[in-house]
Amino acid sequence: MVSITIKTETIRLSQLLKLADAVQDGAEAKFRIANKEVRVNGAVEIRRGCKLRNGDLVEFAGETYAVAVNNSTP
Repeated sequence: MVSITIKTETIRLSQLLKLADAVQDGAEAKFRIANKEVRVNGAVEIRRGCKLRNGDLVEFAGETYAVAVNNSTP
């Protein structure tokens, strides 16, 4: 499992896939999501704008990504 730390309360599914380097660009993210290759919290997700929050799990290409929010200021 790979932890992906974000600084905001939410992140869109397509943005998370790009941030995790799971896809090359937004077009690939859109394609993979539309092809039902991505699961969020165990369910197939086809909305690329799906909002992910702290603790959500994203499964794609044999890897699991855990969303972690770190919104503390330095």
